[in-house]
Amino acid sequence: MYHGPVYAGPVVMHELGYIVDGSKKGDPKAQALKTAKAVKSGPTFKKKAKKIRTSVTFHRPKTLKKDRNPKYPRISAPPRNKLDHYQILKFPLTTESAMKKIEDNNTLVFIVDLRADKKKIKDAVKKMYDIQAKKVNTLIRPDGTKKAYVRLTPDYDALDVANKIGII
Repeated sequence: MYHGPVYAGPVVMHELGYIVDGSKKGDPKAQALKTAKAVKSGPTFKKKAKKIRTSVTFHRPKTLKKDRNPKYPRISAPPRNKLDHYQILKFPLTTESAMKKIEDNNTLVFIVDLRADKKKIKDAVKKMYDIQAKKVNTLIRPDGTKKAYVRLTPDYDALDVANKIGII
């Protein structure tokens, strides 16, 4: 009695002598549908990955998660912006060289906060004096303060602005 593999489909004898499943040679459309169905349903069993243990002692997991319920707020008041536009522009320079810049180069000269960058200086000038700055050059003086040269756009005259501020 033959105890070989049992085939569900039609059995065909191959020319070399071994048994071939005849259903594989059938309709390609039916074969595609069968494969699509098998892919769609997914694997019949899913093997769960085993967790790698890194310690020989077992620690019970902490699963309880409580919402925070503080007795008092950790921050008493919201932080104040330490670098507002009043803090950025300290005062305008009124030296001879600064006056020359005002007359010749349409540029105002300010002493500014050390932490202020060019963008902040530009915004502060716009907010304080309602003037548009073309560009800002900065340098740190030997005494440790920061000086800003604020070049105005051609629409504004530095002399008029200086008069309005009260430099001249």
